[in-house]
This record gives sequence, structure tokens and C-alpha cells, in this order.
Amino acid sequence: MTAVAPVPAVDVRRATDRFATRLSWLDSKHSFSFSRHYDPGNTHHGLLLVNNDDVVHPGTGFETHPHEDMEIVTWVLRGSLVHQDSTGHSGVIYPGLAQRMSAGTGILHSEKNDSWRLENTAPHTDPVHFVQMWVLPDTEGIDPGYEQLEIGDELLRGGLVPVASGMDRHAGDAAIRIRNRYATLHAARLGPGDEVVLPDAPFLHVYVPAGAVDLEGSERLDTGDAARITMTGGQRVTAAEAAEILVWEMHATLG
Repeated sequence: MTAVAPVPAVDVRRATDRFATRLSWLDSKHSFSFSRHYDPGNTHHGLLLVNNDDVVHPGTGFETHPHEDMEIVTWVLRGSLVHQDSTGHSGVIYPGLAQRMSAGTGILHSEKNDSWRLENTAPHTDPVHFVQMWVLPDTEGIDPGYEQLEIGDELLRGGLVPVASGMDRHAGDAAIRIRNRYATLHAARLGPGDEVVLPDAPFLHVYVPAGAVDLEGSERLDTGDAARITMTGGQRVTAAEAAEILVWEMHATLG
């Protein structure tokens, strides 16, 4: 990792430009190279390696699979997602619940849209829509770990809310901890006309999983659009309609 950044820029990436994986049970859009989709010029921005926007059909999901040395943050927009892993953690993730899994020396986990099996209720027919984001830890070989935290009340108060952070200045906030001291994920739920100001950072990734916003000094970002911002910050983001945004603030980049 390095703190050196390139020249100031705002690089808008449209939803239609993303890689796509479509299966009988999954509709997944990839902002960066992922799995069989590879572009050597699109592997990361700052510290962010993966920004997958997934819709999983009911009764299906990702079967048990391994991860290693990765901080994985999952943010649900609609529906519910069941997480189970080899460290014994099991839970249902829903909108307003922040979740982080530290893969560390190695972990197995599954993610499925079958919450009724844990809740002992009747099966439902609702898909689950979530964004999963990966950043490298700043220390390899840590013990695997899991954390989740309800932050719905903080989101209702408005503004950018720290969701997951490894930065010291967010230690007292209602945010889950990630093992990278250079990165913070913020989220905001915006009504029409609501504004937030982006943090100052050498690298920002602004993603709009729902709604539409206007980015000061740039362009409108619609559902699925993103802006990769370098060497700048402080822009206003204004909701053109009800919207949700996810903002990664990063003070280093991959070498």
C-alpha cells in the first residue's frame, strides 16, 4: 500500500459499463475485475478491490466457499441475507445492519436468501439485493473474525454515516471495525433535495445503489453509477430523487 496519489480526477463509471454475471439464481454487477471478468486497467480504485451489486433469488445463494486476507463488508438494500461461517457465526443481515467479515488466515462462509430457515417462518418469494465490497487488510495473517451492528437510527438522522472503518478518528462512532487504518465506508439515505458533503481524501469511491444524485462539478449519477475521485474531496452530493449512496474514503492505494 502507498499513500501516493495520481493527479486530481473524477472518473464517472456508468452502470451499463459494469461486468455482469447472470445465473438462474443470481444477477451480479461488478465494478472491478472479478472472477472470469478481467480487465488489467480496472482492478481497483484506492484500496477497493470489489464492489459487487448482487440480487439473489429466494431459496438460493452462495454455497460455502473460502476467503483469505480480505476485509469483506456487506450492505443490504432490500430483503435479508443469511450469513454462516466456519468460526461459528450465523445471522441474518437486513437493511440498516452493517456487517464485516475478516477472512484473515482463512475462513469458509455461505450467503443465502433463506432467512426463514433460521427464523422458523414460511418461505418467502422476495429477492435480496445487496452490495458486497472488499478491501485488503493492512496486516496479513490475522485471526478470522466477524462483526455486525445495527446503525439504522444513525442513518435516519441524515448525513454521511460511518459504516465500517479502520481509521482512528472513527473509533468512537457507531461503525464496525475493519483491519485497514486507511479506509472508511460511509453510507447515506437521502430524500429528494438532501445534500451531503464528501470527505477530503486522496481516493474516494462514490456508488449509487439506488436512486439518483447530482455530484457537484461533475455529472448526475443514476442507479448503478459510480464516481472514482482522486486527489480531491469536499464536493456536494445532492439527491435528485430518493437515493442511497455508499462512499469509500481511502487514504492510501494499492501499489
